[in-house]
Amino acid sequence: MMTKGRLEAFTDGVLAIIITIMVLELKVPHGGGEFEDLKPLLPILGSYVLSFIYVAIYWNNHHHMFQTVKQVSGSILWANINLLFWLSLIPFVTGWMGENHFTVASVFLYGVVLLAASIAYFLLQKLIVKSQGSDSILAKALGKDLKGKLSPVLYLVGIASSFFYVWISGITFVLVAIIWLIPDRRIENLLKNNS
Repeated sequence: MMTKGRLEAFTDGVLAIIITIMVLELKVPHGGGEFEDLKPLLPILGSYVLSFIYVAIYWNNHHHMFQTVKQVSGSILWANINLLFWLSLIPFVTGWMGENHFTVASVFLYGVVLLAASIAYFLLQKLIVKSQGSDSILAKALGKDLKGKLSPVLYLVGIASSFFYVWISGITFVLVAIIWLIPDRRIENLLKNNS
């Protein structure tokens, strides 16, 4: 077992690089410096904003989750690497989706990456709970974890919708982000009560 500090520092660094890669994909428009010059970039900018929000949500939730962790096992390290792998694909699928104006294939793959990241996060949570015990702060905070269970279902709806109505996929992916933007105080509240 090792302390969690190195894992958290590594994760923070990887997420910072992911955001940097995404922002570097935004190109300055050419033209006369008018608002009209931005119009062709709106799909790229929209996909960037959504992806930035997703990465921020994962960073925020990861930070809160690891406040409950005392030591890290090898399986937790590998589960964290698995999560980072899927999150590292976000810049690629974001760029592909934005530059191709939300084609079926690009939206489908974007949804697959979001689904895989959510499954990876779920596995990481489960391994932490297994390591810390069923009466740990994280286990108590998760409870029924309705948001955690609803998200993969919505991702599957978005993935399936991409073949018929791409705009439904987009709405579904935005909806999941909104659900997670609503502050979740479960872990914070339990940490305050146990301090």
